[in-house]
Amino acid sequence: MTQRIEDYALIGDLQTAALVGRDGSIDWLCLPRFDSGACFAALLGDEDNGHWRLAPRGARTCSRRSYVGDSLVLESVWETRTGTVRVLDFMPQRDRAPDVMRIVEGVSGRVEMSSVLRLRFDYGSAVPWVRRTDGHRVAVAGPDSVWLRSEPEVKTWGQQYSTCSSFTVGPGEKVAFCLTWHPSHEPRPDLVDPYEALEHTLEDWKSWAAQCTYEGPYRDAVMRSLITLKALTYAPTGGIVAAPTTSLPEEMGGVRNWDYRFCWLRDSTLTLYALLSAGYLEEAGAWRDWLLRAVAGDPADLQIMYGLAGERRLPEAEVPWLRGYGGSRPVRIGNAAVSQRQLDVYGQVMDSLYLAREVGMPPQRHAWALQLSLLGYLESTWREPDEGLWEVRGQRRHFVHSKVMAWVAADRAARTLERYPDLPGDVERWRTMRDEVHREVCERGYDPVRNTFTQSYGSAELDAATLLIPRVGFLPPDDPRVVGTVDAVAAELGHGGFIHRYSTDGIAVDGLPGGEGTFLACSFWMADALHMMGRTDEARELFERLLGVCNDVGLLAEEYDPVAGRQLGNFPQAFSHVGLVTTALALAADDAAG
Repeated sequence: MTQRIEDYALIGDLQTAALVGRDGSIDWLCLPRFDSGACFAALLGDEDNGHWRLAPRGARTCSRRSYVGDSLVLESVWETRTGTVRVLDFMPQRDRAPDVMRIVEGVSGRVEMSSVLRLRFDYGSAVPWVRRTDGHRVAVAGPDSVWLRSEPEVKTWGQQYSTCSSFTVGPGEKVAFCLTWHPSHEPRPDLVDPYEALEHTLEDWKSWAAQCTYEGPYRDAVMRSLITLKALTYAPTGGIVAAPTTSLPEEMGGVRNWDYRFCWLRDSTLTLYALLSAGYLEEAGAWRDWLLRAVAGDPADLQIMYGLAGERRLPEAEVPWLRGYGGSRPVRIGNAAVSQRQLDVYGQVMDSLYLAREVGMPPQRHAWALQLSLLGYLESTWREPDEGLWEVRGQRRHFVHSKVMAWVAADRAARTLERYPDLPGDVERWRTMRDEVHREVCERGYDPVRNTFTQSYGSAELDAATLLIPRVGFLPPDDPRVVGTVDAVAAELGHGGFIHRYSTDGIAVDGLPGGEGTFLACSFWMADALHMMGRTDEARELFERLLGVCNDVGLLAEEYDPVAGRQLGNFPQAFSHVGLVTTALALAADDAAG
């Protein structure tokens, strides 16, 4: 493993995504969906677990790279002693079969290129049978089949269970590779012209980006974050995955390695707000509709996360043949946290649907009845302990954030009935619940000696999730208890100018050994809290420090190690990019108010 997490760039087709390294190697790709088995898994193992490297012979890393305009088409430029080439990597929005396109174009001189393709299905464990037919290389293993062709055709041969090719390009000369997946029992998919696909892909992204209504000083970073959120959307259903990867470590060599290729309810309100505020009503509507479908059913069965189409069963297993990124084991697929109790998700759902109604999104006829059902269950359970927002694998606790979100659920219900009195429901019932929750949290979740809200009732630990207290309206930002909490979190959870989500000293809180990096979403929450308190200069300084963590193509992982100067965790992370957009929009509003 030679690539840092931030050395990767993302390409995708709105149903899956690939990571392309600065060395020209695609080291991660799951086909046909985000949550399918990987056919390139070198990211979590080595080259024998699958990768596709396309680069000048003997070159190690590209000279520079960027996305083409506001798109997901990656351009890598290689300057060698014999000349310069550029490589365009992209995945066109699919018609039927997923395609990975790689176009090599000579810029100057003559450059010898090398392509080495190692397909390994089922997370690097299955070596396919490869044959040649009709000018293609065809790889088959069980249910999976991949077809590789080039235009014009270049010399290709098999070597050490790999498909290799070598060719030379001069100025203006082009060679395009097209890799297409389809079920092995089906006929060969229709051929796609790679150059037409490039044109259509760029036009699709240009048209989509033009809908953005944000024009503030951080537009490039905001636009890249919005494109990333779009890329993490599973188009058939509107669900947004937390990240396209699994098991990228929160601590190098540690065990905090989780599968994030699913859709979390915790992200719902902030994601919806970011999309709506930037002008993306269609995406916001699709996410809202996914949310309604996913949570439908018995309110006692509400989960913290679901599959791309709302699947409920996401069994966790370990993949022992992969050594892990940087030796960080175990590698996991699936996520056992799906079975946890997290009471905050009821508040997240209520807040999301409240926001959707407030901005004028056409209401779904059954949505309010579903909300009342969820509230009825929460009314009888909010006093119970849970695992909390951060999915701790220790004992259940009375997490303050969970109780605050129970308050949010009751508050949004009361507000909705106050504004729409024709809707069924007892507004006094939810006002009463709101007051009860508020009173208990202020009595049991606040430490008057230290002047801060704590992570859970009676605990000494702090939690960055309490930074959301003013954002959700539980207390005003100038309340002394809010000010004290913000200052305490900054002092006790701050590290190198960024914020940890909670302390991992010992294993009392989350039941896991080792530590983790600073949490980027929490650092954005700190900037938001500072901004709401009127400490705008501090907020902007922190926000611009966070922008400096973005890699060369504007992407963020889940966490950051300020000592090593490295990104950590699954990549790119939707939660981090939602935070970037939200903070940028808040600062832009402040600038506009002038």
